[in-house]
Amino acid sequence: MDNVEIVSFEGKILAYIIRSEINLDKTTFITPKESNLQVGFVVYSGGKEIPRHIHKPIKRNLDRTEEVLFIKKGRCEVDIYDEKKHLVAKKTLKRGDIIVLVGGGHGFNVFDDTVLMEIKQGPYTGLEEKERF
Repeated sequence: MDNVEIVSFEGKILAYIIRSEINLDKTTFITPKESNLQVGFVVYSGGKEIPRHIHKPIKRNLDRTEEVLFIKKGRCEVDIYDEKKHLVAKKTLKRGDIIVLVGGGHGFNVFDDTVLMEIKQGPYTGLEEKERF
């Protein structure tokens, strides 16, 4: 898919980078349907209605936290690591880019004043759920 980079190591996807230039004319999900975090673009024509609805309670079992970061402002570099904490890739992210972090580890170097919108599964239990390295 144009303007989507997949960062993987030894067959395991660690991140999806969705560049700000992406332009879709139909509904497209970036993550696979079996993914813990569903990330995609839903496209509607003008004049359409999204019927009102409620999401029914569903028990889900998660064994890791996955994150989506939207770069609202600025520019930064993300370091992406595998599960063994080895550096796999360095990628520059700019305003309008989105990164979906689904495996391994990560860290950031901020180049400019930057604002990230973060979306992840909750509830957040505090820093004890993170292992720094």
